[in-house]
Amino acid sequence: MKKLVALLLMSIMIISLAGCGLKSPVEEDTSTPDTATDPATTDDSSTDETADDSADVVSTDPAVTFVYAEVNPLDSIVGQTGLAFKEKVEELSNGSITIDIQANGVLGSENDVLDTMLGGGGTVDMARISAFALTSYGGEKSKLLSVPYTFVNREHFWAFATSDLAPEFLLEPHENGSGIRGLFYGEEGFRHFFTSSPITGIEGMNGLKIRVSNDPVATGMVTGLGADPTVVAYDELYSALSTGVVDAAEQPIANYLAKAFYEVADTMILDGHTLGAIQVIITDEAWDSLTADQQNALTEAGVYASQFNRELSEGAENEALATLKDAGVNIVEVPDKKAWQDACADVIKSATAGSEDLYQQLLDMQ
Repeated sequence: MKKLVALLLMSIMIISLAGCGLKSPVEEDTSTPDTATDPATTDDSSTDETADDSADVVSTDPAVTFVYAEVNPLDSIVGQTGLAFKEKVEELSNGSITIDIQANGVLGSENDVLDTMLGGGGTVDMARISAFALTSYGGEKSKLLSVPYTFVNREHFWAFATSDLAPEFLLEPHENGSGIRGLFYGEEGFRHFFTSSPITGIEGMNGLKIRVSNDPVATGMVTGLGADPTVVAYDELYSALSTGVVDAAEQPIANYLAKAFYEVADTMILDGHTLGAIQVIITDEAWDSLTADQQNALTEAGVYASQFNRELSEGAENEALATLKDAGVNIVEVPDKKAWQDACADVIKSATAGSEDLYQQLLDMQ
């Protein structure tokens, strides 16, 4: 009898619940939430739809391949920076942009590459160049980056490279109608002189034939130091040093090691006259051929590659210096650079003439 009463009571409760419109726990879990009153659900749905839309836009962009010139090996600081940029661009563009890096100077020197890019024709679309390379092509703002003893340390340079002033410098050639534009900055360490015969200080520079590129600031600096500036192509420098065409040159430490210049010029004097500022450039023709999403992919990849370069460069330089010391290279420290700065006073003044206020902004960033 008790069991019968219990069954009757349970039946009454089930009927009552059904009449009130309540649902079982299983029904609550599987029902569709009211997105109008569920902010979390609404946000997730919106984000998913936005991501899907973005992926669809990029995936339908036209496929393009850009040739990217690099004079150094891929295992160098700048080579690795180029690879990081390439991988990020291809990822962010969902494969619609392919970057074909031609390294080891197979497309010529930086000046050769710039001549090709400025001349048009599309055989070179992108390149990694030294910032000072634009000096010979009317880059008045870029010239300031190569003025001797401007940057006191790496932090000083990166304060500039991440400032609101940096895009102004990068876009200078585009605004001047040169047909190229900069995408991002990086660096490969401070540049130092190295010689085929031992020297111990600035007095040893007097009378040396020092290799320079076709750059008026570098030429003025070498002249100020009492040496003889001699233009030699970068890919001919090793031979020029070994045969006595030049007695000395200057490069960042990592390049000095990568190109084995220490084999023919085994004294390096750490004067740190300029920071090896670099930038990656693209022709306006290539840039304008891209969709807005692809341009954004290049820009975002540039931010990534710039940070990658910043994290890589100092450690790679320190490792290269240790390797050189182990190899017996004569490393000469320069604890006081005042004599070097004083010797370069004329070229500093001439190179900054007309841009004194802008140059002072650079100096004030230290």
